[in-house]
Amino acid sequence: MSFYDDKETVQQYIKMAEGYDGRELVAVLRKHLQEGASILELGMGPGIDLKMLGNYFLATGSDNSKYFIDRYRDIDSKADLIHLDAINLQTERHFDCIYSNKVLHHLTEAELTASLCRQKEVLSSPGLIMHSFWVGDGVDEHHGLRFVYQTEESIRSIVSKYFSVVDVVVYKEMEEGDSLYVLATT
Repeated sequence: MSFYDDKETVQQYIKMAEGYDGRELVAVLRKHLQEGASILELGMGPGIDLKMLGNYFLATGSDNSKYFIDRYRDIDSKADLIHLDAINLQTERHFDCIYSNKVLHHLTEAELTASLCRQKEVLSSPGLIMHSFWVGDGVDEHHGLRFVYQTEESIRSIVSKYFSVVDVVVYKEMEEGDSLYVLATT
């Protein structure tokens, strides 16, 4: 059983993440994406960002954790949700944008590359991606979860193989310069 499929560890995660959301990321996204555009959130977790995205876009939430999907469906039975793995994105649907907030950092470079390749196929043309990561070098493991850190250069190098990078910006989530987001188009 994975970390995000265990009710107890998911509750711990929700408590740990309280007070943090993608408000800053959504504000940036609104400058680049037309209101009402379709957006897929990868790794929606408890759905905080999904709810914000839904205020401006036709938001679809996805997660590989059935627990998170079921939990959010109990909160909003009309929500558009997909049980989806962020690497292979097995869906026939297409979206104007794909968004994630500190989700793809769990992927190895090979998995991230496979995900980006598949994201390009799932996007409408033109399409937009926005993903955030922790800043740093190397790989750590916490509670059985892998964290692959990125620098501006490393994420630009990986993403530019499949997309035209619009911007890579370092920002503060918890501490100054601890996070970055990449914004790119097909």
